[in-house]
Order: sequence, then C-alpha cells, then structure tokens
Amino acid sequence: MLVTLKLATLTAAILFVVSLPLAWWSATTTSRARPVVDAVVALPIVLPPTVLGFYVLAALGPDGVVGAPLTAVGGPRLPFTFGGLLVGSLLFNLPFSVRPFAAAFAAVDRRVVEAAWCAGASRLRTFVRVVLPLSAPGLRAGVVLTFAHAVGEFGVVMMLGGNVPGVTRTLSIAIYDDVGALDYGSAHRTAAALLVFSFVVLVLAGRGGRRDALLT
Repeated sequence: MLVTLKLATLTAAILFVVSLPLAWWSATTTSRARPVVDAVVALPIVLPPTVLGFYVLAALGPDGVVGAPLTAVGGPRLPFTFGGLLVGSLLFNLPFSVRPFAAAFAAVDRRVVEAAWCAGASRLRTFVRVVLPLSAPGLRAGVVLTFAHAVGEFGVVMMLGGNVPGVTRTLSIAIYDDVGALDYGSAHRTAAALLVFSFVVLVLAGRGGRRDALLT
C-alpha cells in the first residue's frame, strides 16, 4: 500500500509540474510539429504497457541509452528499483495529465487572456493569475486521473520494477501474486479495496468539478 501511494503521489506531483508548460504549448501553438508532439504524448494510451515497459527497461539498462551514461559516471542502476519504477510511471501516465490540462487551457476564453496582456500583465503573470484559476477544474481532473491511473498500473510496473517487497511491489502486483498462489481471499480483499478507493476518488473529483463550475 505504501509503495503504491508513494508511486502515485510522486507521479501526479511531478507530472503536474511537467505537464503545465507542455499542455499550454499544445493548446496555444500553431506549430506544424504539434500533431507529432501530441501523438508522442498520447502513445502510451494505445501502446501495450508491456511494450512501453520493455523499451524503457532497455533504455535504463546498463547498456541502454540512459543507463550506460549513468553507469559510466557511477550513477544508480534504475531497473528493478523504485527510481526506475517512477520513470516508467511518469512516461506511462503523461497523456493522462497533459491531455486534460490542454483541454482546460483551450477552453479559456482567448479574449480574457488578451485583455490581461493589454492591461500590462506579463505572459507569466497572466498564466498564473488568469489562466490557471480559470482552468482549475480541468487541472484538478488531470491530477486525479493521473493519481488514480498510477495506483492501478500493472504492465509497466511488472516490467520495470519486478516484485521486490517494500521497494517495487505495488497493490496490483500483490493481486497478481495472490491469484497465482490461489489465495483468492487475499486477492479479493485487495481488489475490492482498490475498487472502492478508485470509485471514491472519482466521485470526489466529480463533485469538485461541479462546485468549481458553480463558482465560475
């Protein structure tokens, strides 16, 4: 449970920071590169998690494009560690953060943004004081969706983290192990807890979104 919550919390927090500029660029740019960038971001949605996990594992391995330089400078080995697990989770959950953020930014009335510019506000101040508050429901939905999705990860977790108790063993891996051991009672309890948790999170997110809509 602690490993799962730690992974989901760090994933949601890091992706919130990383996704803001990427989503803003996607929502406002006229660059011809946008379809390509959007396709790369959305790739984990359609790509089997085991495929993504395999390529990330190969990249992070001691001979990989990321792992080799880290090994050369005495850096940590990421495969089958929590750090490697976090890297995979960030890549796998990126579209679940960026896409809701971009949709929220695109829904902001452009005239309001331009009015702030005409009033002398800088682009950064306009983004912080105008765009972010108006996009709050969509941003909240993206954070909740990312967190909930990270809680239920399996394929990427299995490929990158394996099953190290207390380090990389998440609740989804625990359910898989219990079923393999024919311990259906334990698997049922864990699965039911995840089901209830996910349902409550989504209900609270929905109520928050409606409250924001009423306030705006």
